[in-house]
Amino acid sequence: MASRDRDCFGKTVEVSSGVYAYIQGDGSWWINNTGFLVGSRGVVSIDACSTEARTRAYLDAIDDLSDQPVRTLINTHHHGDHTFGNYLFPEATIVGQERSRAAIQAWGTPRSAPFWTEVEWGDIELAPPFLTFDESVTVYVDDLACKVMHMGVPAHTNNDAVAWLPERKVLFAGDLLFRDVTPFIFQGSLGGMLQTLSAVEELGAETIVPGHGPVSGPEIFGEVTSYLRFVQQVAADGIAAGLTPLEAARETDLGEFADLLDYERIVGNLHRAYSEARGEQWGTPLDAVAALEDMVIFNGGKPLSCHA
Repeated sequence: MASRDRDCFGKTVEVSSGVYAYIQGDGSWWINNTGFLVGSRGVVSIDACSTEARTRAYLDAIDDLSDQPVRTLINTHHHGDHTFGNYLFPEATIVGQERSRAAIQAWGTPRSAPFWTEVEWGDIELAPPFLTFDESVTVYVDDLACKVMHMGVPAHTNNDAVAWLPERKVLFAGDLLFRDVTPFIFQGSLGGMLQTLSAVEELGAETIVPGHGPVSGPEIFGEVTSYLRFVQQVAADGIAAGLTPLEAARETDLGEFADLLDYERIVGNLHRAYSEARGEQWGTPLDAVAALEDMVIFNGGKPLSCHA
């Protein structure tokens, strides 16, 4: 596996012949991973970046390795760290799970305050997918098949998609998987995430590009699953004690998960876990402002740190 530094934003890692991960920083808030597949007649990109500057740096990294245009851009879900830069791919067909289009439009343009420290986003224009699928679609790079699949239930969001290269056993997991960063399920489902991870693990990937954090092997499934089981237990204990999600988080020793970046996500995750413990349907919309306010309180009243 070859790698090299592109610039201060990200590092290009060749994970298989002609298949590259673009790993950005530490993977904390709004700093995602992307990837691209280089063919003889064009490039397929998996996700964009959060800011104009980061996306332009990513495009420069692609240009370093191919003189072909990006003809296809696959969004793994609607969150802005993966989609705000879509508009900088003017020649690309933008592909996403069917619900991602409306979700991007509903999210709107980026904003930092009052929940995150200020970010220089650039002149972002929303550019949602205009080719959508329900369950799956296959994109070819020359003769290499890239299977883009939604696993049928809410997980990180209600529109997650993985990009799976079965011939190479390479998986671009989007935000179904995080490495060294706290997973986040507020807009999806805890139960659905566990079910989805079990199904995705059965694909047999050997090289995995998570949505945030370094390139990994299959051990990442166990790490994320362990954290999600931990959240389930904290929620059960908190409900039994009559605690709110914020109170339960404050009473919790994060233990082996204390060193994960963005640990305040435990609060948002508990909002979701409490919802499911109440019997609410997976993916039921929750009050995002209330959850983010609780996360800021948990963070000592300070906006959440973002270095995008």
